[in-house]
Amino acid sequence: MFELLKRLCDAHGISGYEDEVREVVKAELESYVDEIRVDKLGNLICVKNGSEFKEMVCAHMDEIGFMVKSIDEKGFIRFAPIGGWFSQIALGQRVILHGERKVYGVVGCKPPHVMRDEERKKAVEFRDMFIDVGARSRDEVREMGIEIGTPITIDRELVRMGDRVTGKALDDRAGLAVMIEALKRTKSTATVYAVATVQEEVGLKGARVSAFALEPDVALALDVCVATDFPGAESIHMDVKLGSGPVITIVDASGRGLIASKNVVRWLRETAEELKIPYQLEVAEGGTTDATAIQLTKEGIPSGVVSVPARYIHSPVEVVDLKDLENSANLVAKALERAERYFEKSY
Repeated sequence: MFELLKRLCDAHGISGYEDEVREVVKAELESYVDEIRVDKLGNLICVKNGSEFKEMVCAHMDEIGFMVKSIDEKGFIRFAPIGGWFSQIALGQRVILHGERKVYGVVGCKPPHVMRDEERKKAVEFRDMFIDVGARSRDEVREMGIEIGTPITIDRELVRMGDRVTGKALDDRAGLAVMIEALKRTKSTATVYAVATVQEEVGLKGARVSAFALEPDVALALDVCVATDFPGAESIHMDVKLGSGPVITIVDASGRGLIASKNVVRWLRETAEELKIPYQLEVAEGGTTDATAIQLTKEGIPSGVVSVPARYIHSPVEVVDLKDLENSANLVAKALERAERYFEKSY
């Protein structure tokens, strides 16, 4: 699982520019499915043919990043965040600008040595940051193939920390790895659509259009969720731990996102319990997933979420436990084999 996860995480693709990631997923799944295609928005749809009952499992390809907004006459680049960032995490990072070729840069700001006392006490905002690519002028930057609209990602590789790993874009390359492994392992007799979705971080867009086209009888979004086993997490009043198994969502975004139906939760919990797969439950106040968009498609699609617990989400040093990925893949694979008995067909 680590090697697969590393290929996914070390690939680059902000929202709307997921091409590199899509090629990794395609290479992994093309020999395991009967059909593979890319829709008009860029979703990769992999189809394993079976009965008339249709199951959709999805995970998003995009990672949070930046985009070039302007280039000043001295060659410094101003940028806009793409996706949900805490600005202080971006400061001091090394980045890759994906223009005509890959160009390395660093995110900088005014040094603290020359800040006023009141400036040092405040968080540095994106508008006060810039990217330095080593250029001396705007023309030099343009000669590097960088222009307005060039996408930018964090320069970071996945590495091991014992049974755990850390790197960028585990949100949601962890979910993609689970989806890939589950599709390879499942013996479901239904028609299974494995969808690597685009633009989740900026509005659940890929899930919305793919679910509309596929109209599955049931759907699962595979993502990461906030692990609360770090110092200072006591006030969150949630108990989600790394290494304790996949997380089944009951509610996210305080109900403004997904409210999973009782039947979906029962399906996932009974599968886990009967097969002795450890699992955790989540009621979250913030954040949502592709399942929210899928659930509201057409006349409604029964939808749920299976998540891998993760620390430091939306940072370049996200951490997950490889055992959780294995258990998540097994849960999803087995759940797909049992779904038809829980849900009515839509035809």
